[in-house]
Amino acid sequence: MKLPEQNQCLENSILCDLKNYFINKPKTKTLLVHKSPEEKESISHRILQRIGIEVNEYSVLNIHKIGIDVPVKYVFEELLQWDGNSNFWPNKLARVKRINGSLEKIVIYTLGIEKINLGGLFPGGVKFNPLFNMSALRFQLTTPASDTDNARYLLYKCSGGYPIGVFSLYVRSSIVGQNETEKTQLFSLAAFNFYGKKNWFYNNLINPIWEKIHNRATNNILNRMKAEFESKFISHVVDPHKQ
Repeated sequence: MKLPEQNQCLENSILCDLKNYFINKPKTKTLLVHKSPEEKESISHRILQRIGIEVNEYSVLNIHKIGIDVPVKYVFEELLQWDGNSNFWPNKLARVKRINGSLEKIVIYTLGIEKINLGGLFPGGVKFNPLFNMSALRFQLTTPASDTDNARYLLYKCSGGYPIGVFSLYVRSSIVGQNETEKTQLFSLAAFNFYGKKNWFYNNLINPIWEKIHNRATNNILNRMKAEFESKFISHVVDPHKQ
């Protein structure tokens, strides 16, 4: 199995990222749509129960979900490898940089540019503000004995140029009663207020535009995660010594 559109553009290029993450229409729709304010409140309450973060304070709450037919432990271990070389992330447009090699602190730079050297005018160069800074709020790296869903997650507090307050990647076992057929369900959660204001005057204009762009990118990222993780898992089952 190959990644969606993997060979349809020049690899490792900005244009390739634009095509794969923003232009490409994903095979599987991942956005969970809130059909009513009551349903959104119910989902928010479940998030609070699961990862201990209150999301009702944010005007924007985007949750995406995709089924991946490999074990939860394998999916989560792949998430722990997320860095500037990950194939499922647009690293040319938004390059991931781990601070001191750790997932606890991540900085993401637009086009990977941290600073520009301007010769003698600014000897130290001009630093670029990150697209966003991600600081770990809480990681659940193993499943508690009381958890029947085999859940694990990464939860971050975010700041910077990209308007996200909190971000989480959450995995659990699929639930047959919810018509989930794959072994694992992977969730991506983003919640925020523009400029820290829940009732910002321009919310009705800015939110729909931002959400459309964000949702298309997230949709493609999760589809690429599914394709890559399933492909890698199958190859390791066939050849368990393959690195």
